[in-house]
Amino acid sequence: MEMDGQPVWSHAGMIAVANAHKGKVKVTFAHDAQLADPDKLFNAGLEGNARRAIDYLEGDKVDAKALKKLVLAAIDYNLQHLKKNARAATRAKVQKSGAA
Repeated sequence: MEMDGQPVWSHAGMIAVANAHKGKVKVTFAHDAQLADPDKLFNAGLEGNARRAIDYLEGDKVDAKALKKLVLAAIDYNLQHLKKNARAATRAKVQKSGAA
């Protein structure tokens, strides 16, 4: 998936978008303000209440294992959120059909 020329990763909803900047790549995760970051990967957007980001500066080493854990946690969050929204939509349909 691509958004305005930027790569976007998704699974049951958006996981992250990457933006190339001079000297760095910013990987912004949607909904990750709700996720734990035990490996302390997030280093940008820390004041946000919805999104946080990782700035990879030129020459930085990527901790692939920690990044994979974060991506899997984001997928799990999306799947749980998707199920919650599906249950709410089903309840709304049942209530609407019962009121008719």
